[in-house]
Amino acid sequence: MNVLYVLDLLGTFAFAMSGAIAGVRKNLDLYGVTVLGVVTAVGGGTIRDVLVGRIPPFIFQNTTYLFISILASVITFYFSSFVEKKFKTLLIMDAIGLGVFTVIGISVGISYHIGYFGAIIMGVMTGTVGGMVRDILQGEVPLVLQKEIYASACIVGGLIFAFFDRLNLNKTLNVVICIAIVITIRLIAIYKNWHLPKPSKQKG
Repeated sequence: MNVLYVLDLLGTFAFAMSGAIAGVRKNLDLYGVTVLGVVTAVGGGTIRDVLVGRIPPFIFQNTTYLFISILASVITFYFSSFVEKKFKTLLIMDAIGLGVFTVIGISVGISYHIGYFGAIIMGVMTGTVGGMVRDILQGEVPLVLQKEIYASACIVGGLIFAFFDRLNLNKTLNVVICIAIVITIRLIAIYKNWHLPKPSKQKG
């Protein structure tokens, strides 16, 4: 079992918890909380696989991801107060997952020969689409479209990954650099409260 796979499972667990805690805050039942958790954790990767023709999607090729998502969601449902207390730790795990998901998404895109631009989109989708579907299911504008520096971290990491891949940099080193960049941007954005600019309201 390699380190990237372990981090991938850790990210899946964290994403599922973040989705499930959103369901708890909406006072959903166990099924509703689990659906939000699973969608958040594996939704992006599943849609990515369908788009590139990787059938069946990864969650059916390796059901460990599905089981981990369900387990994390159930734990969050029954121990939501504890999860809320550890929310900062969850954010760090989420940032790690974001970096790993971005790299995996880009790698899948490159392996399916859709070009660097398409591969970067696959990386962004893998890291963000699950959360977007979660928010839509809750009847909200996806958080990633409002203020969070989330998708933009994936884009920066993806561009750097593509650049180094073009230069034939060692794959392992490239993966480490990309993951580190995405995690760093995301964590700094959280602790410094960074946001992308919004249009100023016009008077009159």
